[in-house]
Order: sequence, then C-alpha cells, then structure tokens
Amino acid sequence: MKRILVALAALALLAVPSAVAAAGPAPAEDAYPVKPTVVLVHGAWADGSSWSAVTRRLREAGYPVRVPPNPLRDLAGDSATIADFLSTISGPIVLVGHSYGGAVITNVVSAKVRALVYVDAFVPDEGETVAPLVGDDSILAGDPGQVFDFVPYPGAAEDDADLYLKEPVFVTGFASGVPADEARALWASQRPLAARASNQPSGPAAWRSLPSWYVVGTQDQVIPEARQVAMAERADAAITKVEAGHLAPITAPDEVTSAILAAVKNVSAN
Repeated sequence: MKRILVALAALALLAVPSAVAAAGPAPAEDAYPVKPTVVLVHGAWADGSSWSAVTRRLREAGYPVRVPPNPLRDLAGDSATIADFLSTISGPIVLVGHSYGGAVITNVVSAKVRALVYVDAFVPDEGETVAPLVGDDSILAGDPGQVFDFVPYPGAAEDDADLYLKEPVFVTGFASGVPADEARALWASQRPLAARASNQPSGPAAWRSLPSWYVVGTQDQVIPEARQVAMAERADAAITKVEAGHLAPITAPDEVTSAILAAVKNVSAN
C-alpha cells in the first residue's frame, strides 16, 4: 500500500506542471483595469438602506459598491471612521455623501479618493460648521423644541444630546416625496445625529483638490435649492438638478446614479 501511495504522489507532482502549462502564464497584476469602488456615505436621520436603490443600479452597471455606517457622533471622528474604512479598499474610490454625509466626505483624508459626489449635501469650507449652512428657510431652522426630540446618551456633555426629528418634520419635510407610510417607517427607524456634530468646524476641504459633482434636489426643505447651488458652485462641482426633496437617493435614484456614474467614468478615463 505504501508503494502505491508513493507512486500516486509522484504522478500528482508530474501533473502539476502540465496543468500550469495548459492554463498558460498567470496574468500580470495590472493586466485588467481596476474599476473605481463607489463608497456611499449616508447622512443624519438615515442609514445605509437609504442608498439601496442607488446601490442596486451601480452594481447592475458593473461597479463595486460599499456603504459603510456613518457614526453621526462628531465631524472629525465620523470622517476618520470613513477614512479608516477606505484604507481597506484596493484601487481608486469615488466618494459620495448625502446630507450631513457631504460634510463627512469633505473632511475625509485619503489618497485613494479620486472624485467626490454630493447629493442634497453640505459642502463646508475650512472653518465652517454645518448648522448655519441650512439657511433661514430650512425646516431645521425653526424653534429647536419644535423640530427635534432631544435624547441623552452616555458620556454626552451638558449641552449635547442625540437629535431625532419629530414625526411631522420628518414625514412632511425631511422625507417629502416619499409615500406617507414609507416615510413614517423611516421616521421610526431614523438614526440620530449628536448635536455637537453640526457645530464643529470643518477641516481642510477635500473638494479644493478633487473634481466634484453635485445633485441638487429642487424641492429640498432641509437644504433649500439656493443653498445647495451656492455650495456646489463654490466647489466648482458639475451640477445636476432633480425635482426631488431631501431624500433624492430614494425618490430619484436614476438621476443620482447617473451623476455618480459621470464621476466614475471621469476617474476611469484618467
């Protein structure tokens, strides 16, 4: 039996080179182009599921997509969390931010990021805070007690709390354009934003050195159209306007996907 096993082992060793030869030489490491990975960053009062329709379209178009959770705790920490996530991805990245997620991607430091896409998003410059960027016409600019439910969390400073949008504000304003039943379900599962996150100064702006795209929701009640356009123009972003409220990734996924693909193709061409 031992002789038989030795003989079989010898035959196996002889077969390996033949198999390799039949398969041909292994392709060079750069034989195939690396497609950019699209990383979608959600904003406040939402989670990764807000990108589901866009994610499906991007994947159907053949692009890798990742949707990491945004902690919504503080601007610097949230941006560092996303940057750490990006460090695990190979190849170039197109980084996309919705709402508060726009402020986060503006502060992400990563040499892998080749383009930025903002969707109904904040685009702060260095030293700016998010809260004033909504403007006086925003549904968030009213009496805070009528806009938010304040919920304590462990370790919060005396002037800090988790902010949840009140149901009427969420359903009729934040989620305008979303069917009422779906909007109420989204309200029930919303993720809060720590109050301090919207009042921390932004760092050096990534859009100053990266090509940018911006999807403007013309019916947005959270960041009114004029505010979005002003930030987009300041960032010299390519602007796409869609007739949608603040949740354009949900209500206008085709248009949002098209803008992202424009950024992806620009990266691929360069």
